[in-house]
Amino acid sequence: MFKEKVFELAREFSGQTHGATDYDKDLIFVMGGSDQEFVPWSYVQKNDPSFDSIGLLKSEGFVYSGYEFLELTSFDQWYQKQFQKKLSGKSVKSVGILHMPDQKAIFDTVEVVYQTHKILKDHKVLVNGKNLPVQLGEWYAKIIFGLHQIKSTSQRGFDFKTELGKTVEVKIDFHDTTSPKGVKIKKSLAELSDYTIVMYVAKNFTIRDILFLDSDFVLRKFDSKGHTIFLKDQDVQNYFFSRSDKHYDKVNNKSALLRFANPQLAMKLEDRLK
Repeated sequence: MFKEKVFELAREFSGQTHGATDYDKDLIFVMGGSDQEFVPWSYVQKNDPSFDSIGLLKSEGFVYSGYEFLELTSFDQWYQKQFQKKLSGKSVKSVGILHMPDQKAIFDTVEVVYQTHKILKDHKVLVNGKNLPVQLGEWYAKIIFGLHQIKSTSQRGFDFKTELGKTVEVKIDFHDTTSPKGVKIKKSLAELSDYTIVMYVAKNFTIRDILFLDSDFVLRKFDSKGHTIFLKDQDVQNYFFSRSDKHYDKVNNKSALLRFANPQLAMKLEDRLK
């Protein structure tokens, strides 16, 4: 429902120029049905008061990304056409785009990627497949929990934040079973974040479980003398999504979680997430 409304508003807004307005000062824009159509979030709210939060769009599958992350050159062109001015360097660092990925196409592709990845691994072409699983796992966290992925002020590349600005450390464990040592978390990164999310991604690229923890809890309960914290399965099993509903309220897009979860996890979550 919200998708069709906002796509219509994007078409309407993009159909004429707006150089005499203040919409160029918006920091949140929504992509419409194509990468040639966008609409400022304030325009959406002005024309339809039912849009009281971007969380409504996230619940339908929209994802928030910092403009610098997307490398969306069509937005530059659209912005200049609409407002008769170029996107300033300051705005580039501040602007966020809400866009809707095709979840079905991604789901279908995950199976193809798994088969391709397996062949390349079997023939010793790939010996380290971390990059793809990490990025996919981060995308899972982003769409499921409605995280904002924005340019980091440090040297880390991109940070994850909640809609309210809380910082999130996202860790991906790409295995069918967790190492006996556990999932390794850098203590310094936990100290810099409000929440720690661990996405357990199976070798077939589906989600086999999730941890969503307060970072101060992680530091307090699993503290170590060194620079690394290990979250062992036996120590965190009561906090897994498959066992605990404590953080189900943090799920922004339930359908995405069920779609990309493996069958075992999906069966456990289906009734609880209603």
